[in-house]
Amino acid sequence: MQLGAPRLYAGPVVDDLQVLVANHLRRAGQRFTPRRKVLIEALARAGRPVTAAELVAAEPRLPQSTAYQNLAFLEQAGVVRRVMGSDEFARFEIAEGVTGRHHHHLVCISCGAIEDFEAPRKLEKGLTDAIRQFTSGTGFRADTHRLDILGCCARCTG
Repeated sequence: MQLGAPRLYAGPVVDDLQVLVANHLRRAGQRFTPRRKVLIEALARAGRPVTAAELVAAEPRLPQSTAYQNLAFLEQAGVVRRVMGSDEFARFEIAEGVTGRHHHHLVCISCGAIEDFEAPRKLEKGLTDAIRQFTSGTGFRADTHRLDILGCCARCTG
């Protein structure tokens, strides 16, 4: 996997993203260690959910054991989100609560690749309204939503 230039989120670039992550971890009573910084940089450059193995392959400063341990830690701290695809490999991305970037996923059922997409505002409103209808009278309180669209990516259909 080739990781490109840092991806811009809704506002913060990688330096700002590191400040947001550091603040998030500080509020949780945790430190933003140099290895965790490298991991966040690699996730930001990826621009899509990636496996731990892809991160290790793309970032020589990340020892495999450290990457797995820190991904698990950052997930528990709410900084990183695990995204499950159609295969047995978990993929990771920086959590929406950190980036402020609400998005959904296109999941390839053939190769397992996952790509991010942002839904138009009208569709987001429709999803929110539908969720409100589904949960009305159930006692369930919806906090947010995720939409994963399953199909085949361009590589697998081409």
